[in-house]
Amino acid sequence: MNMKRRTALKSLSVALGGLVSLPAWATQWTPESIGLTPQSTAADDALLADIVETIIPETTTPGAKALNVHRFVQRMINDCYGEPVQQTFQQGLLKTDELAQQAYGKAFTACDKKQRTDLLLKMAASAEPAEKQFADLVKGLTIRGYTNSEYYMVNVLKYNMAPGYFHGCVPVSSLTPVSAK
Repeated sequence: MNMKRRTALKSLSVALGGLVSLPAWATQWTPESIGLTPQSTAADDALLADIVETIIPETTTPGAKALNVHRFVQRMINDCYGEPVQQTFQQGLLKTDELAQQAYGKAFTACDKKQRTDLLLKMAASAEPAEKQFADLVKGLTIRGYTNSEYYMVNVLKYNMAPGYFHGCVPVSSLTPVSAK
């Protein structure tokens, strides 16, 4: 009996520890719940906002920029990834603007939708590992941030915190008797 209790307590403590260690802002997040990233400049913020908007544009539903997914991406990079990925991210932002200047003679934020899309597709298919890593990282985090946003969870998925309902008052006459054999 004591062994089962110890095992149950160990399992419960591991489950509780895992639940506590999960960042609360990572699911059903809002821009207010994740706050601003202090390391980010206004130019980087605007550039990243346009990148995520290119990945998930506004249609009949809000796009990634309107939902501030770029803040989610920045927070994930700063809080959940190590120094090498953070450097790849910063270099990728610089490279995105540099490639836009080379290809179109203007900054990425000044490019039209088609030019932005073409540029990001070229980066994703690039033979340069840093460009490809940046494009894949931002795309993955944009999709994760959009699909975990409060807007998406409530309005698209119709998320219920506790699925199923308890109906405590059921007439006894509606229950079918069990036949005894």
